[in-house]
This record gives sequence, C-alpha cells and structure tokens, in this order.
Amino acid sequence: DGCIKAVGQADVIRNQFSEATFERIIDCSGKCVLPGLVDAHTHPVWAGDRVHEFAMKLAGASYMEIHQAGGGIHFTVEHTRKATEDELFTAFQHRLERMLRAGSTLVECKSGYGLNLETELKMLRVIERAKKSLDIGISSTYCGAHAVPKGKTATEATDDIINNHLPKLKELKLSGEIHVNNIDVFCEKGVFDLESTRRILQAGKDIGLQINFHGDELHPMKSAELGAELGAQAISHLEEVSDEGIVAMARAKCAAVLLPTTAYMLRLKQPPARKMLEEGVIVALGSDFNPNAYCFSMPMVMHLACVNMKMSMNEALAAATINAAYALGKSDTHGSLEVGKQGDLLIINSSRWEHLIYQFGGHEALINYVIIKGKVVYENERCETMSSY
Repeated sequence: DGCIKAVGQADVIRNQFSEATFERIIDCSGKCVLPGLVDAHTHPVWAGDRVHEFAMKLAGASYMEIHQAGGGIHFTVEHTRKATEDELFTAFQHRLERMLRAGSTLVECKSGYGLNLETELKMLRVIERAKKSLDIGISSTYCGAHAVPKGKTATEATDDIINNHLPKLKELKLSGEIHVNNIDVFCEKGVFDLESTRRILQAGKDIGLQINFHGDELHPMKSAELGAELGAQAISHLEEVSDEGIVAMARAKCAAVLLPTTAYMLRLKQPPARKMLEEGVIVALGSDFNPNAYCFSMPMVMHLACVNMKMSMNEALAAATINAAYALGKSDTHGSLEVGKQGDLLIINSSRWEHLIYQFGGHEALINYVIIKGKVVYENERCETMSSY
C-alpha cells in the first residue's frame, strides 16, 4: 500500500520479516536513509523565463521597480496566458522531475500567473493532471490574488475572486474535476491590503480550502496577526514580521514557511528564523521556485537557511521534512520515517546525512535513490561508481 511497515534495528526487522519475500532489497551499508524532502512553497507552472530581469536586479533595480516597469509577475502572466495547456504541462513536468532528483517527494504548487479565471483554471488543470500522472506528491494552491490584474483595482480584483473564481472552484471540486488544497493571497503594500486579504482568505476557507498565504515580505503588514486570527495553516516569507505576529503564530500553531532563496536573490533582510524558533513557531522551508527565484533544490535551500538564517542543520532538516509537511496539512502521512506513514525516502551516498546540507550544490552526486510510496522513482548510477563521502 506504499506505507512504511517497520522502522528500527536491522536484526529486529529481519526476525519480524523472516518469512517475507521482497521484490527488491537495497544495500544501504555506509549510507543514510532520510525522509523525502518537502518543498512547502513553489510557483512552477508558467511560460517565458525572466533571465533578463536578473541582470536588472544585479544592476540595482528593486523588485517593485521591475514590477512597475511591466516586468515581474505581469511579464510572466502575459506569457502564461498565451501558452497552451500542453506547453505548460510539459515545462511543469520537467521542473518537477528536477525537483524530484534533488530529493523533493512532496511539493506545494501554486497557480497565480493567470490573474483571470480562464488562465487560473488552465494552471490548476495542469497541476491536477500532474497529480494524477506523476509519482511526486503535490499539494495544489489557488493563488489568483498573486497580483492585481492590469486595468483593475485591488477591490475589483478581490470582488472578482470572491464572486466568480471561488464559486467556480467549488463547482469543479464537487464535480471531481479539480481538487485544490490551499488558498493564497499576496498580502503586500500596493498589491492586496489587509482587508482585501482577509476577505479572500475567509471566502476560500468557507469553501474548504486551507489558508496558506504570502505575508510581511517587503513591508510590515500585520499579515502574521491576520493569519493567526483566521486559523491559517501557514504563512510564507515573513521577512518583515512583527514580534507580536511571531507570538500570535506560535500560539495559533500556524507554520512559518521561510524562503531563503528569495531574501538571497532580492538582497532582502532575512526572516527572523531564530526568534521564531525561540518563540515556538513551527518553521518550515520552501524553495519559492519561480521565474524570480530559479532554484529546484531543497538541499541548497537548507544550506542557505543554515548560513543566512542561522538555523542548525537539525532544524533545517526538520523544516524541510516534517514541518514543511505540517505547513501543507500532511504531517500525519508525510515528513518522517514512521510506521504507517507514506514510504517516501531518500538514500544518501554518505555515512553522515549532514553532507546533504554541507555540500552546497552537491546533491547530484549524493542522492543515490529517491523512493515514493515504496517505489524507486529515481536511481542515480553515478553514486555506485563513487565512494561514499
């Protein structure tokens, strides 16, 4: 059934299963077995890359300056609207395969580059198709409030989402066509203010979606306080979170999904991971994979979390497994090696698991096997010819 049957000492397990026959036995001598990594925040369905904007950023342009010059999210929206469903699916599939090879076995995937009902649904259909046809686990997020569409005010966009988008999602869920797990809003100055954010998130919650949104990234917005009040499962970014917001999130058991790639690439101040951990917030990690932060690799995210956010390696591992699964409402089935949980695991070509974080960008020669639901979905032959690190 794809679930873990036993965890423990080798001799105990040998006795327990002495009568059993196995389809395959993998010798892990001198290697490490870890839970599959969970990427708690990605934007992987889009067309048209933004490599030209990276040069602008390096020359000193800010995120909002690029956004206002017609770049950023709006550039991607234009290309995604023009792309066919098949084109989007092919690109999405390649990205998920790269995430899988870097050890991710469960990934949160957002829409949000449509900003109109037709394109948002096109993106959600692409995500639904991947859920049904690919091995990798997917938690899908409707993020129609990713930016205010051109020609609309934030209030008009909010009304459109509440009156048109969400009723359609509810209808498609009832018919079994699309199952969305989470609702997201970019709560930010000049995008969706606190009141619009509240209205959209509450309307999403009312149709059964988990609240999991972008908050307190570029300006302090009191997003953390709002999320705690609404019973959010998770809030992402939080570079500008208030002390009161941190306390509120800890009390509400609302996970903080921290994205070290974003702070790194946009040269923002880092989110206060240490303070959150000290206050008892459930800290998770995500790659924030998108055209602005082009990173597939959770091991690299964990490395950045340790170096730039001062997390320990143990904290980073928990944040990229059990806590990231919690942020998606899946910690009862994913994120750790326990009897009864889904058999998602990595086998690392090293006797110490810390090499996965220590070797920055080294996962390509370290991850020997990726296993999902007890099935080997990726086997790295290069590891067989290399001695363990």
